[in-house]
Amino acid sequence: MSLKSLLRLIGLGHPETEDQLRAITLRRDHLSALTTPQLRTAVLALTPATPITEIFALTAVVAERTLGLRMFPVQFHGALALSRANIAEMQTGEGKTLAAVPAVVVFALAHRGVHVLTANDYLARRDAAWMRPVYDFFNLSTAHISQDMSADERRAAYLADITYATANEVGFDYLRDGLARHPSELVLRPFSTAVVDEADSILIDEARIPLVIAGGLPEDSAEAYRIDALVSGLRLYHHYSLDENGRNVRLTDAGIERMEAALGCGSLFDEENHSLLTATQDALHAHALLRRDVDYVVKDGAIEMVDEFKGRIAQNRRWPAGLHSAVEAKERVALKTQGRVLGSVTVQSLIAMYERVCGMTGTAATQADEFWKIYKLPVTAIPPNRPIIREDLPDIVYADKQARQHAVVEEIRKVHNAGRPILIGTASVAESEELSHLLHAADIPHAVLNARNDEAEAAIIGQAGAIGAVTVSTNMAGRGTDILLGGNPPRDHDKVVELGGLYVLGTTRHEARRIDNQLRGRAGRQGDPGTSRFFISLDDDLLVRFGIAHNPDIESVQRTAESQNLEIRQTLWKYDCAVEFHRREMRETRRQVLLDSDWSVASMLATFDEASPDEPDNSQYEDLVKSTSREAIETAGRKITLAVIDEVWADYLANVAELRSGVVWTAWGSGDPLYKFLTGEREIYEDFVQSVREGVAQAFAEATIRKGEIEFSNAERLERGATWTYVTTDQPFGTMTERIMKSLRQKFSKKQ
Repeated sequence: MSLKSLLRLIGLGHPETEDQLRAITLRRDHLSALTTPQLRTAVLALTPATPITEIFALTAVVAERTLGLRMFPVQFHGALALSRANIAEMQTGEGKTLAAVPAVVVFALAHRGVHVLTANDYLARRDAAWMRPVYDFFNLSTAHISQDMSADERRAAYLADITYATANEVGFDYLRDGLARHPSELVLRPFSTAVVDEADSILIDEARIPLVIAGGLPEDSAEAYRIDALVSGLRLYHHYSLDENGRNVRLTDAGIERMEAALGCGSLFDEENHSLLTATQDALHAHALLRRDVDYVVKDGAIEMVDEFKGRIAQNRRWPAGLHSAVEAKERVALKTQGRVLGSVTVQSLIAMYERVCGMTGTAATQADEFWKIYKLPVTAIPPNRPIIREDLPDIVYADKQARQHAVVEEIRKVHNAGRPILIGTASVAESEELSHLLHAADIPHAVLNARNDEAEAAIIGQAGAIGAVTVSTNMAGRGTDILLGGNPPRDHDKVVELGGLYVLGTTRHEARRIDNQLRGRAGRQGDPGTSRFFISLDDDLLVRFGIAHNPDIESVQRTAESQNLEIRQTLWKYDCAVEFHRREMRETRRQVLLDSDWSVASMLATFDEASPDEPDNSQYEDLVKSTSREAIETAGRKITLAVIDEVWADYLANVAELRSGVVWTAWGSGDPLYKFLTGEREIYEDFVQSVREGVAQAFAEATIRKGEIEFSNAERLERGATWTYVTTDQPFGTMTERIMKSLRQKFSKKQ
């Protein structure tokens, strides 16, 4: 990459920045002398055309008056980056929440709605309440969205000038709006501006995770348990095999014969046995590829997925329906209803609907290339308010895990005996508990923070900086937390500073360097002292899969992993582009039926008659009009058309999902899986369009008038029934693969 390209990506050397920062600071000093009534007069004079330096300076003075917080130049710098539609990389403890406010004010003056997308409901509620006094001063309305809100509350919140919410909640509301049968059910207005907090998490880690709205009946639990019992008896290498990376599993001939004999079904690959084959594959995946206490935990009688980037329980997240049921059957817990998928959208597609996007995070520079290629968002690296004096020590590499664990325990003992607080980052729940067991054996008191006890996070992290504290954690401690030296309250702050501050010890390297940097960033915030170091072994998963023997430079291995992950995500996006394009076409058609006063079911039926002369005679439409009224028929026609669209779109999604799972066979052979998918998807969408026309025409062909009211033969389709939302994944076995792309890792690895 050229120097010019690099500077563009990381936003260094913007010619206006220094001049603007000076202008903002000087103007703030002048405005600080104004009385509060004079400030209000200045605020009333603002328009969207007001120079940004004036708005920023006013916002800074108002924040100091209302919140008692004085903004630093680096916060202005971050706000300027947001105003330019950049990703601002600001270090931990630099005040990102306040830094966003001047830019949010600039955006909100247009009164078209600004969505500040946060990591969770708690932060949405907290930040909206915290910053509200500033927005109130500018006569800008503020609201937040949380899971327990009613539709009316959500509608009011989205009408505010500034709405704090999670991307998932906005996505779920988008999906619910997509099933609205009356304009009064809609809660969202057109998307305008999104300010994304924790941008790397939302725009990269979670960008490809589908948000789902579903409805329907529970799955057949007896069948899932029966298949599980059979699959659990299969033996590795004899009945099934794993690929070289342990990321894909397939039945051998012996395994196929055993399952066919046990099920008494004939060939598993016959069309009538498709559901049995799918259930068998899901059960095999659940047993061979998904690990308890690594990929999921069993908590309160339910399967809870673990977010690999954060180490937390992934709230309201499930694997694709059959796979999730297979894991539940494997662990002998009650099957959770998955239902029929009625609508789906990824966060990446959701973000693409906004006219303007910007974001901030503590770790973005290492992903600058991806932010630019996927979103056309440059990254601006904001210097810290105070110099970082944390000491980042070189990695120590051990021959195997046993040697590494022994060294880690001894290092913890040494640091603890000195009274210095230490935070140990582990890769999974299982590894955190294994280390905890070793520390108990070594008689070292400690606290453990992982997905099993995430409710205790605030209390544990609150004391992680206390004298002598030893805290073992998954990646939960890597984001959204603030460890105070000396504990909370920081009574022993000075003593801990004298000891060198917080010591962060990582027990393995992550595929993405920014995840490691998040862990490092727990120490040395706001000019505090601190130390970080990683203890790794040559049999760590990352090093085994990416060939440490050929490249002893750990960061080089991570860059390789990041590059391959980006290439895979870009390839997967090619598969989704066609679906996304057709989803938008469907939504536009549905919007016209729901809201456009010029739309007419009569014109739709006439178009259908011209295109399909051999289909049912729809002249009955006019007969129905004679029996009641055109207005009544059109009103009923909108309802039945919306119902048919929803019903047939669910068929489309199911057929596309089946197509995705099938093209993997093309990937294993010599064909082009992308071409096969795009060709098949197009045919499925054309069937969707035709089926909608046929469904509406059939409904009117069979409709009758009773007591002056129109009745359709399949009136139950007008009743949508209960729906629910959840998050699933198109990468059920980790970020390195996806069901339709199981062979990509091997192909990309061979290029190295």
